[in-house]
Amino acid sequence: MRKILFFIISFVLLTSCYYEKTHNHNHNNYQSGLHHWEIPSKDPDRIILTFNGDPSSSRAVTWRTDTTISKSYAEIAEALVDSTFTKNSETFIAETEKFNLGLYKSNKSFNVNYHSVVFKNLKPNTKYLYRVGTNNYWSEWIQFKTANNYYTPTQFVYFGDAQNDILSHWSRVIRAAYQTAPMASFVIHAGDLVDKAHKDYEWAQWFKAGGFIHSQWTAIPVVGNHEFQSIGNSSPKRLSIQWRPQFNLPVEKDLDSKLHETVYTVNYQDVMILVLNSNDFLEMQTNYIKNKLSNSKAKWKIVTCHHSIFSPAKGRDFEYARKNWKPLFEKYGVDLVLNGHDHTYARGHVPMKSSKFNNKGDFNTLYVTSVSGPKQYKIDLKGLKKYINDGYHNDKIGEQTQFFQVISIENEKLIYTAYNSLGEIFDRAMITKDFKTNNKTIQNFIEN
Repeated sequence: MRKILFFIISFVLLTSCYYEKTHNHNHNNYQSGLHHWEIPSKDPDRIILTFNGDPSSSRAVTWRTDTTISKSYAEIAEALVDSTFTKNSETFIAETEKFNLGLYKSNKSFNVNYHSVVFKNLKPNTKYLYRVGTNNYWSEWIQFKTANNYYTPTQFVYFGDAQNDILSHWSRVIRAAYQTAPMASFVIHAGDLVDKAHKDYEWAQWFKAGGFIHSQWTAIPVVGNHEFQSIGNSSPKRLSIQWRPQFNLPVEKDLDSKLHETVYTVNYQDVMILVLNSNDFLEMQTNYIKNKLSNSKAKWKIVTCHHSIFSPAKGRDFEYARKNWKPLFEKYGVDLVLNGHDHTYARGHVPMKSSKFNNKGDFNTLYVTSVSGPKQYKIDLKGLKKYINDGYHNDKIGEQTQFFQVISIENEKLIYTAYNSLGEIFDRAMITKDFKTNNKTIQNFIEN
C-alpha cells in the first residue's frame, strides 16, 4: 500500500513539475527579451485620458491588458476628501479590442487587449476619481477635473517631439513639466511621440516615461511624420498600428476615414484647439480649417500640427501651409500655432499691420516650433530671414536644448512660457486681446 501511495505522489509531483515547466515555457515565449514594463498582464497598464465629446461633461480613457481579461470596466465618482466617494461610484462597461502586435514584424508576435470607455453626463468644473480594471485587477483611483461650461482661467502644457531615447531622456522633461504645472487642464503632444511608428518598445517607453501623468493629464496627441511607417518592405506608409487602439479621439465624419482621429477639434472653456494632420490630405483639411474657424466664436483659437509653418531648421519648407493655411489663420483670428518637427526652438509672430516689431505692438498670430526630446538640429538663420516676405518676425530662437511650454489663459491675456529641461524659464511672451474688437498686442518679457 505504501509503495502504491508513494508511486501516486511521485507521479503527481512529476506531472505538476512538467506542466509548470511547459506552461512557463509557453508563457514566456513572447516575453523573451522584453522588459517587464512592456509585457501586458491582468493589471491595467498604459492608462491615458483623452478628449472625446464635450470636455465639461465627458472624458475618454483607454488602457491595456493581456487577453485573459476579455471584459473590463471603468468606475467613476465625484471626488471627496475621504474614501467614501466609492459608495457613489458609477460603472461603465469598456469596449474591448484585441490587437495583434505582430502586425509589425519587429514586434514580438502576440495579442493584447485594449479597453476604452467614454465617461458621459459628468458635471462641469468638478473633480472626479476613476479607476479601470476588473475583479481583483484594478488600477489605483486617479483624479481629474472636468472643464467649466463657460470661459474660465485655464492652463495647459505643450511638447514638441519626444521621439528618441524616450525613457532615458524625455522622461525628465515630462516630469519637470508636471512639477511646474501639476494642475494643467490638458497637454498637447505636437507629433513624433515616437521614432518608429509601429514599434511597441518605443510606445512602452513613452507610457513609462510619463507614468501616472498620462492618466491624469488629458492628452491631445498630434500625428507627426514618425507616426507613419511601412509595415513591410514594399508596403506603403500607414498610421501607427497602436494609434487608434490606444487613443480614444473624436471622429470627424465629414472627413475621409484616413484622417479620422488625426484631425479633430477640442473646445475647452471658450478655447478652440484645432488639431491637424500635416502629413497628407492637406487640401481636404484646408476646407476643414475654413469651416471650423469661420464658425467658431471661441475667445481664443489655437492650431497645432506637427510640421512647422515657419521652419527654423535647414532644408525644411512647409510651403503649402504658408500659402493656404496661414491666410485662413489670419482671416479668422488664430492666436497661437504650435508645431514640432524641426528639433530646434523658434518663437515668432506675423504682425497685423507690418513686419516691423517693437516690444509691444499690434500683431496677428504667434507661431512656435519646439522640441522636448534629445534629438537636436541647428537653427537656420538664413532660412528664417526668407519668411520676412510672409510678414514673419522672429522673436526668440534656441538650439541644443530640450523644452516644454506652459500656456496660461485668464481674462484677456494668454501667457506663453517656455522652460528648458532644468525647469528654468527660457522665453516668455504675453498676448493681450480685446474681445470686443479682436485687436491684439504681444509683449516680450525675455529678449534675445
